[in-house]
Amino acid sequence: MRFTTRQKNKSEIPGKPIFIGTQKQDNIYITLIAFDDNQFIEIEILEIEEIFSYLSQYKNAWINIDGIHDVELIKMICERFDIHSLLIEDIVNTGVRSKSDIEDDFIFTVIKMMFLGKDQTLHSEQLSMFLTKNVLLTFQEKKGDVFDPIRERIRNKKGRIRSYNLSYLKYCLLDVIIDNYNYLIEIFGENVEELEDRILSNPSKNVLEDINKNKIELNYFKKNIRPARETINNFKNYKTPLITKREQPFYNDLNELINRIYETLENYKMMLSEQLTVYSTNVNYKLNEIMKLLTIFSVVFIPITFIAGIYGTNFNNVPELKLEYGYFYMWGIIIIVTISMLVFFKKKKWF
Repeated sequence: MRFTTRQKNKSEIPGKPIFIGTQKQDNIYITLIAFDDNQFIEIEILEIEEIFSYLSQYKNAWINIDGIHDVELIKMICERFDIHSLLIEDIVNTGVRSKSDIEDDFIFTVIKMMFLGKDQTLHSEQLSMFLTKNVLLTFQEKKGDVFDPIRERIRNKKGRIRSYNLSYLKYCLLDVIIDNYNYLIEIFGENVEELEDRILSNPSKNVLEDINKNKIELNYFKKNIRPARETINNFKNYKTPLITKREQPFYNDLNELINRIYETLENYKMMLSEQLTVYSTNVNYKLNEIMKLLTIFSVVFIPITFIAGIYGTNFNNVPELKLEYGYFYMWGIIIIVTISMLVFFKKKKWF
C-alpha cells in the first residue's frame, strides 16, 4: 500500500508519538559509524548506552536506526539526544510530508526514498535525519538502502567525508537519494519515449493501459518530489551554523539538481498528456477510415439494390423481362454504375 492513514491517531493527544504505516521488519537494528580524520569504527549497537561511550572517543558519529515501529525504543533513543516530542511524532509517522526544520543547533529533515518494486511500480520509504554538530541520526523503515557507496567511502577514507563536518555527510546521503530520483526518472522517460512509436504504429488497448499506468506512476512520483524539492530549497533559503561556507555550495548544487529533476518530471507528464491526445486522435482517425469505407460500400450498393428491387417485382407486365439478353443488360448497367461511382469517389479523393 502506497498511502498511509491517520485513522488510528485521530483521537490521540498532539505530540504523542504513534507509529503510522506498515511494519516492514520484525526487529530494529542500530548501527554506529564513528570517525574522524584518523580513526574509524563501525559496529552494531545492542544497548543504547553503548553509543555514548563511542561519542566521547570520536569527532563524528552516524547512528542509523532500521525500523521505526517500536515507538518506545525510538522515543528512548530520541530523548537521549533531546529530540522534541513533535519531531519524534514525525519520525514514527510514515505519512509525513517531506520537510526540513533548520535551527542553530540542529537540522531535522524528512524525505522520501523512492524505488521500483518487483511489480515495476513506484514505492517510497521514509527517511528521517536529525543532525547536530557531532551526531547524525537517521531513521529508516527497514534495512536496506542506497547508502552503501557512502559507507565504503567512509571505511576507505575516500573523498571528503571524514575530513568535513557531518553536514557534508548529510549532503552525501541526500545526494544519493536525489541521484536515485534521477535514475528512476530516466527509466520512466525511456518508457514514455517508447510509447510514442507504439502509439503511431499500433494504438491498441495495451498502449492506452501503459499510458495510464505511467501517468499514475509519475503522479505518485510528483506527489513525493514536490515536497522534497521544497525541503532541499530550504537549505539555500535558511542559514545555520551547522552548514558552513565550505558545505553550502554542495547544498546549492543539490538544489539545482532536484529542480532539474522536477522540470524533467513535468516534461514527461506533459508528454504523456500529449500522447493520450495523439492516441485518441489516431483511434478516431482509424475509426473514421473504417466508417468511410463502409459508407462507400453502402452507397455503391444502393443503386444495385434499387435495380434488383425493380426487376424482382411480381408484376406481369415488366417489358425488360421479355428481352432475350435482359439479364446481361442488367448486369452491364450494374457494373457501369458501380465503376462510375468508384471513379467519381476517387476523383473527389474520398478514399
